[in-house]
Amino acid sequence: RNARDFDALAARLAGRWRLIAVDFRGRGESAYAKDPMSYVPLTYVQDVEALLTDHGIDRYIAFGTSLGGIVTMLMAGPSRGRMMAALLNDVGPEIDAQGLSRIRGYVGKASVFPTWMHAARCVSENNADVYPDWQIEDWLAMAKRLYRLNSSGRIVLDYDLKIAEPFRVPGNEAGPDMWQALGSLRDVPTLIVRGGRSDLLSAATAERMAASLDQAELMTVPGVGHAPTLSEPMLQGPIDRLLACALEGAAIRA
Repeated sequence: RNARDFDALAARLAGRWRLIAVDFRGRGESAYAKDPMSYVPLTYVQDVEALLTDHGIDRYIAFGTSLGGIVTMLMAGPSRGRMMAALLNDVGPEIDAQGLSRIRGYVGKASVFPTWMHAARCVSENNADVYPDWQIEDWLAMAKRLYRLNSSGRIVLDYDLKIAEPFRVPGNEAGPDMWQALGSLRDVPTLIVRGGRSDLLSAATAERMAASLDQAELMTVPGVGHAPTLSEPMLQGPIDRLLACALEGAAIRA
């Protein structure tokens, strides 16, 4: 996934906020890494910190979907006092094995299509359980976020296929204590979003996350899997409330 996932949300917030949509290394407009083993969350944290420094950003609000949410949690500790608010979209300290297995089943596998409609049909087949109510125009828009037209006129995935290599290293599942990382958001206004059909973030984990934070709100988007697009009408109010709380330094809970 890449920065284009935030297009609809960015269009709604543009004009009121300075927005920076990040392509992690190896994705979208960012360069591919020389060492594929650098495609890990701690490296992404370093990249984003460098980006913030380059732009002279002292305080910020972080929105993260899936991997972006993991990076957000990991940044919360080092960014204490700088992260004004956070949105964690369908991800938490514990990831369900079923969802992780599904992701491992497709990430890094090449797919090439002659037309955008072919790409849209493939995306539809692979994600029908995630967005059961979507129509062909929705799948076409998603395909154009996930794929790009290469120099040969073929439609290919818009990321370095080598991002999957760290997944394949035996024992590489171990990493930072993510519950400890989440704890760094204890006093930070935080919106936790979960897809009602998610196979990555369980309802129990999402509820535990919300209970462990002093200023958290949990929103579940019904009929959607991993992950909500953040453009759902029911999320507009909570997102606006989160942003207002960040400015006021108030708790997000009503």
